[in-house]
Amino acid sequence: MKLKPLIFLMALAILPVIPTVLPATAQSDSSVIARPSAPPRHARRIEINPRPVLYRRCVDWYELQNRPSGTVLYPQKRCWWVRG
Repeated sequence: MKLKPLIFLMALAILPVIPTVLPATAQSDSSVIARPSAPPRHARRIEINPRPVLYRRCVDWYELQNRPSGTVLYPQKRCWWVRG
Protein backbone atom coordinates (compact mmCIF):
# COMPACT_ATOMS: atom_id res chain seq x y z
CA MET A 1 0.00 0.00 0.00
CA LYS A 2 1.24 3.49 -0.81
CA LEU A 3 1.98 6.00 1.93
CA LYS A 4 -0.48 8.80 0.99
CA PRO A 5 -3.63 6.61 1.06
CA LEU A 6 -2.48 5.10 4.37
CA ILE A 7 -2.12 8.55 5.94
CA PHE A 8 -5.51 9.54 4.57
CA LEU A 9 -7.19 6.47 6.08
CA MET A 10 -5.53 7.09 9.46
CA ALA A 11 -6.75 10.71 9.43
CA LEU A 12 -10.29 9.52 8.71
CA ALA A 13 -10.08 7.09 11.61
CA ILE A 14 -8.91 9.82 14.02
CA LEU A 15 -11.51 12.47 12.99
CA PRO A 16 -14.42 11.08 15.09
CA VAL A 17 -12.18 11.01 18.19
CA ILE A 18 -11.01 14.67 17.93
CA PRO A 19 -14.34 16.38 18.88
CA THR A 20 -14.55 14.40 22.11
CA VAL A 21 -10.99 15.26 23.14
CA LEU A 22 -10.78 18.94 22.16
CA PRO A 23 -13.70 20.36 24.19
CA ALA A 24 -12.23 18.96 27.41
CA THR A 25 -8.87 20.58 26.82
CA ALA A 26 -10.41 23.82 25.62
CA GLN A 27 -12.67 23.92 28.67
CA SER A 28 -9.80 23.55 31.10
CA ASP A 29 -7.80 26.28 29.28
CA SER A 30 -10.71 28.73 29.30
CA SER A 31 -11.24 28.30 33.03
CA VAL A 32 -7.67 29.46 33.60
CA ILE A 33 -8.20 32.49 31.39
CA ALA A 34 -11.58 33.33 32.97
CA ARG A 35 -10.06 33.77 36.45
CA PRO A 36 -9.36 37.43 37.14
CA SER A 37 -5.79 38.19 38.01
CA ALA A 38 -5.00 39.88 41.28
CA PRO A 39 -4.26 43.62 41.03
CA PRO A 40 -0.65 44.61 41.63
CA ARG A 41 0.14 45.33 45.26
CA HIS A 42 2.08 48.50 44.59
CA ALA A 43 0.42 50.46 41.84
CA ARG A 44 2.87 52.88 40.30
CA ARG A 45 1.77 56.46 40.41
CA ILE A 46 2.80 58.88 37.72
CA GLU A 47 2.65 62.54 38.59
CA ILE A 48 2.78 65.15 35.89
CA ASN A 49 3.58 68.68 36.96
CA PRO A 50 3.20 70.89 33.94
CA ARG A 51 5.49 73.84 34.22
CA PRO A 52 5.19 76.95 32.15
CA VAL A 53 7.16 76.65 28.97
CA LEU A 54 10.14 78.95 29.12
CA TYR A 55 12.27 80.10 26.28
CA ARG A 56 15.15 82.46 25.98
CA ARG A 57 14.73 85.82 24.30
CA CYS A 58 17.88 87.66 23.31
CA VAL A 59 18.80 91.06 21.94
CA ASP A 60 22.14 91.68 20.30
CA TRP A 61 23.84 94.80 19.05
CA TYR A 62 27.24 96.24 18.23
CA GLU A 63 28.85 98.79 20.47
CA LEU A 64 31.87 101.04 19.92
CA GLN A 65 34.48 100.57 22.62
CA ASN A 66 37.60 102.61 23.13
CA ARG A 67 40.69 100.43 23.44
CA PRO A 68 44.36 101.40 23.75
CA SER A 69 44.82 100.30 20.15
CA GLY A 70 41.90 102.39 18.98
CA THR A 71 38.12 102.31 18.74
CA VAL A 72 36.70 98.81 18.22
CA LEU A 73 33.25 97.66 17.16
CA TYR A 74 32.40 95.04 19.79
CA PRO A 75 29.34 92.69 19.78
CA GLN A 76 27.05 92.77 22.82
CA LYS A 77 24.23 90.41 23.79
CA ARG A 78 21.61 90.39 26.53
CA CYS A 79 19.25 87.43 27.16
CA TRP A 80 16.36 86.74 29.54
CA TRP A 81 13.79 84.00 30.11
CA VAL A 82 10.23 84.51 28.91
CA ARG A 83 7.18 82.35 29.62
CA GLY A 84 5.55 81.13 26.48
